[in-house]
Amino acid sequence: MKVLKFGGTSVGSVKSILSLKKIVENEAKHQPVVVVVSALGGITDKLIATSKLALKHDDGWKTEFDDMVDRHHKMIDTIITDTKKREDLFNTVDALFEQLRSIYFGVYLIHDLSEKSQDAIVSYGERLSSNIVATLIGGAKWYDARNFIKTERKNGKHVLDNELTNKLVLDTFDNLPRVSLVPGFISRDRDTDETTNLGRGGSDYTAAILAAVLDAEVLEIWTDVDGFMTADPRIIKTAYTINELSYIEAMELCNFGAKVIYPPTIYPVCIKNIPIRVKNTFNPENPGTIIKQEVEDNRKPIKGISSIGGTALITVTGLSMVGVIGVNRRIFSKLAAHGISVFMVSQASSENSTSIGVREQDVAAAVEVLNDEFAAEIEDGAMFPMHAECGLATIAIVGENMKHAAGIAGKLFGTLGRSGISVIACAQGASETNISFVVKAEFLRKSLNVLHDSFFLSEYKVLNLFICGVGTVGGKLIEQIKKQYEELKERNRLKLNVVGIASSRNAIFNRDGLDLENFHDELKRSEPSTPERLRDAVINMNIFNSVFVDCTASKDIAMLYQSFLEHNISVVAANKIAASSDYDSYLRLKTTALARGVKFRFETNVGAGLPIIGTINDLRNSGDKILKIEAVLSGTLNFIFNEISADVPFSETVLRAKEQGYSEPDPRIDLSGTDVVRKLVILSREAGYKVEQADVEKHLFVPDEYFEGSLEDFWERLPRLNADFEKRRKQLEAEGKRWRFVATMEGGKTNVALKAVDRNHPFYNLEGSNNIVLLTTDRYKAYPMQIQGYGAGAGVTAAGVFANIMSIANI
Repeated sequence: MKVLKFGGTSVGSVKSILSLKKIVENEAKHQPVVVVVSALGGITDKLIATSKLALKHDDGWKTEFDDMVDRHHKMIDTIITDTKKREDLFNTVDALFEQLRSIYFGVYLIHDLSEKSQDAIVSYGERLSSNIVATLIGGAKWYDARNFIKTERKNGKHVLDNELTNKLVLDTFDNLPRVSLVPGFISRDRDTDETTNLGRGGSDYTAAILAAVLDAEVLEIWTDVDGFMTADPRIIKTAYTINELSYIEAMELCNFGAKVIYPPTIYPVCIKNIPIRVKNTFNPENPGTIIKQEVEDNRKPIKGISSIGGTALITVTGLSMVGVIGVNRRIFSKLAAHGISVFMVSQASSENSTSIGVREQDVAAAVEVLNDEFAAEIEDGAMFPMHAECGLATIAIVGENMKHAAGIAGKLFGTLGRSGISVIACAQGASETNISFVVKAEFLRKSLNVLHDSFFLSEYKVLNLFICGVGTVGGKLIEQIKKQYEELKERNRLKLNVVGIASSRNAIFNRDGLDLENFHDELKRSEPSTPERLRDAVINMNIFNSVFVDCTASKDIAMLYQSFLEHNISVVAANKIAASSDYDSYLRLKTTALARGVKFRFETNVGAGLPIIGTINDLRNSGDKILKIEAVLSGTLNFIFNEISADVPFSETVLRAKEQGYSEPDPRIDLSGTDVVRKLVILSREAGYKVEQADVEKHLFVPDEYFEGSLEDFWERLPRLNADFEKRRKQLEAEGKRWRFVATMEGGKTNVALKAVDRNHPFYNLEGSNNIVLLTTDRYKAYPMQIQGYGAGAGVTAAGVFANIMSIANI
């Protein structure tokens, strides 16, 4: 036989209750079933709320009561088609409602709501729903659970009398009908015969008791979810159903916020080794989650992540606690005596402090109780008054296999630390099935997401991108991400989630990801943005695994990097300004990234997509020393000096460089050598030298006055240089030489200059917009290392930015 329990949502609507009927009748074809039902969804809360209105002498209780009557009547009218059965059921239900009305009226008259009255009131939810379901299912026999579920009074609470209950259940179900229908939750005191209950969620407990006593094949809990999830799906979009759990894992998850089943449910069936299956009334074909003693697929150390909001932490501290026996006994005895539950304890090995986790609604009472208990010690100065911190959340990672996996705690705290999440307190039992920790409530969503992602509970690893700049490079990058999105999901199990896009004027954000097909239209419709608003929006999203990608040339945007890194947001920059700014600012960015465990990547600052900075870093990390750098670092200038000829004058080559996307929007940045100086400064710094832009000796080829005035003035004056350049070009051609604008660093000394190189020089045959770098090191002294390739262009630069993003994703 089977025991099937259906929760409030499973009997809360016409659709769900008819699904329940189909499920039960299908099961009853094969074996006897005992069906336990909760009250109609929301009715228990309404019963309690109505009693409070009556207690306050508020006539509104009558309206609330009538609403409950009307809801049950409508349900009966809709689902019970047989006239005689419907009439009999109305008589039964109305008799119950008449009793309930009398109780409410009594509370209203005498302004008193005793525990006895409250227990009687809430019992009507299950008594009503179970009679409706018993009538709906043909041949079902209704049983009053109060006749065999018995409680006794202990420590001011109703607790199950196991021995008497077991005997009465066996007597009651000695001869099982095909379908037995039992109201969950309700019980009766063994001594006073008064109606009691098993606590909120007690319908699960009723079902477990029956399953255990009757040696059921399985206990099925039918609810509105497919089973236990790896995390709260309302927070973690990638959470999925756990196929199998052990009893211990299920208990741990339930105790820490996974409200799939009522925690006491597990014990009665666990000791009889009866499996529990959690299934969805609205999706009965889904296999759900099976809970049993031995789990077959137990490869992952972490099964699920659970959380409790509204947490407060009380710290009991004082030097008098060290080595003193009985302090913790006093703490917990006093709290227990006042009905205050403690769900987590963390104590320092020095014993001078103990932190306890309680619900926020209990914190004021708990502080008062403990200050009173230790009043003498506080007055003497041997202990401090209780310190309470609210606005917290408690998270637990659960899995029996953690005990066999080294480094779980290290990975847990390392992952949180890299995401800028501080752990306020933590606790781990010797069984190693649960590691619990407390964080600020504002970091709950971020903590759950990053842990779910880190421990491979998600189907995909997620990287959340904020892209600033949608011009040539930014636009190409978005195209590349869009093109590679599905392949990265399939091949790398990686989702690149673009959660923010900003132009020079507007910005759009969506935590779940933006539509890359239509973002331009959405940007145009969005509110105007400034760098400060952009910074605040990115930081306030507080999103996990986040990367800010700067595809602009803006100084204002570069100045935001420090704030992003301080908030554990990695930065990928095509923008050269930050890495080439004053040395102290550059060093602070690098140091902050290292300290925070995030990344500051700027490979495309030099050579677009060429692996120049990465190679320098690899050489230094392996113990080599960079002695000299010689490089052609401007793809724009190399393009210009390769294009210049008798037929193509200097001014025309500059215009072509701009039109073909090789130069900056303002070519004067390239011609002034500013771009090359920045690149040389960046390379020199990465090579281990403290260099400022002002330290670079410049030998330029365009007079200073050409950089004054407007851009229009520049284009108008530029042809005046053609004749001189052509004269010098002819002379070079006769000598078998070519122009190259070369950046040099040797022993920390730097310069940039237009040089003539002959056919024997590695720079002579450098084509188009290519870059080339020669690295002379301790290891590569006689034959310098050479890196050469495309050094300009939106496509290759975007590809280099993309590679930097992937390097972060693969950490």
